[in-house]
Amino acid sequence: MMYKITVLSAGLLLAASGAFAQSQTPTTTQTTPAVNTDQNPAAPVAGENSFTEAQAKSRIEDAGYKNVTGLKLDGQGVWRGTAMKDGKEAGVSLDFQGNVTMAK
Repeated sequence: MMYKITVLSAGLLLAASGAFAQSQTPTTTQTTPAVNTDQNPAAPVAGENSFTEAQAKSRIEDAGYKNVTGLKLDGQGVWRGTAMKDGKEAGVSLDFQGNVTMAK
């Protein structure tokens, strides 16, 4: 009886350790990140935007803008509005990658 318990325990231990060894790195085919930490020189980039208006306003404010108003999501998936920076009012945009840009 003791031998069966020992063999069963050893078998379960080996099976459990084999399951842990099978983890793998997930792969993705997406070439454009949902949120980019670096400013994209081609910004604003068109694409399906998942930011809410409140999140868009917060990201624009985090980029140094104040008094963000009039935010609207356009047909290209870019949030556009106006804000103040360095004492000047400017048009601002936020794309789906998180790039904040000032209208030129």
